[in-house]
Order: sequence, then structure tokens, then C-alpha cells
Amino acid sequence: MMNTGFNGNYQIVQTPGYVAINIEMNHDVRIIRMGERTHLPPSINRWMGDSVGWWEGETLVVETTNLRPDAPVGSLGGGFTFSPNGKLTERFTRVAKDQILYEFTVDDPAYFKQPWRAQMPFRTAKGPIYEYACHEGNYSLANALSGARAEEKEASAAAKPASAGGGAR
Repeated sequence: MMNTGFNGNYQIVQTPGYVAINIEMNHDVRIIRMGERTHLPPSINRWMGDSVGWWEGETLVVETTNLRPDAPVGSLGGGFTFSPNGKLTERFTRVAKDQILYEFTVDDPAYFKQPWRAQMPFRTAKGPIYEYACHEGNYSLANALSGARAEEKEASAAAKPASAGGGAR
């Protein structure tokens, strides 16, 4: 969960058995199974990996394995990719009423010589989480669609057989 140029908000919802993190960018939702430390087998290949979580005092610890190289890197881990054997360990600690300290460790020997860590604050945002839809307000979208319709019309006309008006009998 890295900083992005826009749509960088998260909504965290906790139930007795799960934590869900709604990610505004690309509207991904991470589902974290709580109270377990056993991961699903690698053959169960979830889009954002397999996340299990537990509490260490006031800190939520989330361990994610079974990561996919084609996963949404902007949503899970930032501008890099993971190998299928990589592991991401995250720690969420509320340090103030309006702030969570987010820490993570990337352990992926296929891509990095040693595990590495980072941290950043998450602050409460005022306002709702918006659906990510990059086409909104994109005034060139109408032109792109009308151009595609014109190409389809030309291709359709070219595929029709020539009229048989007045050939030899």
C-alpha cells in the first residue's frame, strides 16, 4: 500500500473473522483472514495473494504469500512486482486518533538480496472513498469511440460483396 498521485485513500473495515481494506485506486478490496497463520496452498492463486492476520498487542500484523507476478502492483506493494515465493508482512499500529503507522517488510529472494522495510503514516481522510473510474471527465473519450465506430463502419462496408447489378446471363 504505497502513496499514489491520486485516489490514495483506504477504508479499513473489521469484523470478528476478517479485515477488509477497500483501496480507492482501482477499487480493489483486500480480504484478510484473522486469527490464522496457515496460508492457502499455492494452487489457490488469489488476485492479491493470500493474507492472514493476527494481533500483536495494539498492532495488526498481516502476512501475505502466494503473490502473483501480475498482481495490481499499485494496490499491493507499490511500483514493483513479487515472485510467487515472495512474502509481504505489514503492520498497522494506531498511534493517534487520526493516524495509523503503516510498516511493511518485503522478503522476496528472487528479486531482492535481502528483506527490506519501509514505513509511512496513514492519516484520516475527510470525505468518502470514490469509485475509481478514469474515464470520468475524459472529453476525448467521445472522440475515441466515434473514431472506433467509423472504423467499424468502413470495415463492414468493405466486407459486403459488390452489388450484382446487370452482369451477364
